[in-house]
Amino acid sequence: MKVVLVAAVALIDADGRILLAQRPEGKSMAGLWEFPGGKVEPGETPEAALVRELHEELGIETRNSCLAPLTFASHTYDDFHLLMPLFACRKWSGIPHPKEGQTLKWAHARDLREYPMPPADIPLIPILRDWL
Repeated sequence: MKVVLVAAVALIDADGRILLAQRPEGKSMAGLWEFPGGKVEPGETPEAALVRELHEELGIETRNSCLAPLTFASHTYDDFHLLMPLFACRKWSGIPHPKEGQTLKWAHARDLREYPMPPADIPLIPILRDWL
């Protein structure tokens, strides 16, 4: 089975809220909420992938040094296995805005269960809730 490496980030604002992005129509798992991020390209570190993805998807800038490894998800889907490190980030420049048709929402960790998420993301909720 193919293993897919995807890096994700919990962007945490000054009020302790986490940014969620809703997968747009036309993508697999459309309508589900997820942590921003994306596939790690060959030769790329997860941190570099997040710096790139945050710029491409949300129009914000951050650095590797602002990304703190928090936990990871490991989940088998029908046709691949997802390995997803989750980083925490409290420092970036710019205001996140959707550049790829997604809807954004700031949510408190205690409220994350109210948002339907892909199966791989669900086990990350209690970790974020306990950490924040």
